[in-house]
Order: sequence, then structure tokens, then C-alpha cells
Amino acid sequence: MTQDPIVDIRGLNHWFGSGDARKQALFDVEMTLPRGSFTVLMGPSGSGKTTVLTLVGCLRGVQDGSVRLMGQELRGADAETLTGLRQRLGFIFQAHNLHESLTAIQNVVMGVQVRPGVPDALARQAAARALGLVGLADRLDYLPANLSGGQKQRVAVARALVGNPALVLADEPTAALDKDSAADVVDLLKRLGAERGTTTLLVTHDNRILDRADRILTLEDGRIVSVEDRT
Repeated sequence: MTQDPIVDIRGLNHWFGSGDARKQALFDVEMTLPRGSFTVLMGPSGSGKTTVLTLVGCLRGVQDGSVRLMGQELRGADAETLTGLRQRLGFIFQAHNLHESLTAIQNVVMGVQVRPGVPDALARQAAARALGLVGLADRLDYLPANLSGGQKQRVAVARALVGNPALVLADEPTAALDKDSAADVVDLLKRLGAERGTTTLLVTHDNRILDRADRILTLEDGRIVSVEDRT
């Protein structure tokens, strides 16, 4: 039996502002993310990519249309439902958003602590395992200031993956990295996704990583203008 997509978006519209300043940002967006897929959402700055990501990530309310995440309709969902769904997601951002005063393992432990009731010892074990998966087993106690840009982003990847999320949402995670580091981060996401069945939606305008995508969606002026399936 074919599994339902992990994300299914139909007729999605979104606006910012109110009154005369109200501006439409998304127009009738439709998108499906098959489970285990690696999808890249391309488009110039201001095209609406991050808006899509925040709506899928339950960080912004769905105003019009349908967004189904893991079978749950987000439009009209209550706060408890949205919080529960967010706990099953992993987030990676362009700015790695590491706490400079915390070590690599302490930063990753924070990705476990979003789920209540996890003992500290188990959280640390999971964080150490995640850092090992991203090749930083020998950097557990390093502060971010002592890590390279690529290593910092790998810590951010480990933090996103430590809870074994069903879906990883990545917003320009390679923009500040050199070509080799960018490729390493994307290859890592693909490999761990294949091993764990994790789905990834990566928002970018970085052309260097397109050859690694299963699917490429292009968003312009709030509209999906092309879908390229590479599987």
C-alpha cells in the first residue's frame, strides 16, 4: 500500500499585513512531499520560500487552503496539536543558531529537551550519538568559537536530527558555507534520511546542491512555477 505523503498542501494562500497594507505572499500553492524524499524548494529572495517553510513547520497559522502534516490538517488546529507536531520536526537554519556559551553536545541536548520527560543521561547519550553520525564524535566538548563554519552547521544538523524527526525543515543551511562544506551537509542529510526514512524539505537559492535533490520545486512571486522530479 502506498503511504500518504508526509506533507500535502492544496490551494495555499497567505497574506501579510492588514487593510491597505495587506499583501498576498502565496498564491494557490500545491505541494506534496513523499515520505523519505529529499525536496529542494528554490526561488529568489522574497518569493515566499520561508513562508512555506514556517507554515509547514507550524510556526505560522494557515489562513487559507489546506496544509496536512503527517495526516493532520493544520488549518484550524489547536495550540496543543501544533506543539505536538512541532516536537516531531527538525529545524535547520542558515544561521546555525548555536548558543556560543554551550559546547557542541550541550547544544544538541537542547534538541532532545523539546520533548518533555527525557532523562538527562539519555538526552546526553542521544546527543553524543547524533554528533557521531555527523562526524563530530571528537568535538563533543568544543565551544562553537572553536569550530569551523561547516562544523557548526553539522552541530545544527545533529541538533535537528537528534530526536529522529519525521520531517526536517532546512532554511538556507548551506548559504554561508564553502562548496565542499555545503556538499557535506546536504550529503549528510540525504544519507541519514535514507537510513532513517526521514523526509527533508530544504529551502535554498544555492545552485551548487541541486544535483543531490530528489525533487526540485521552483517558487516565484508566491507561485510554484515548476516541479522537477529526479527520482
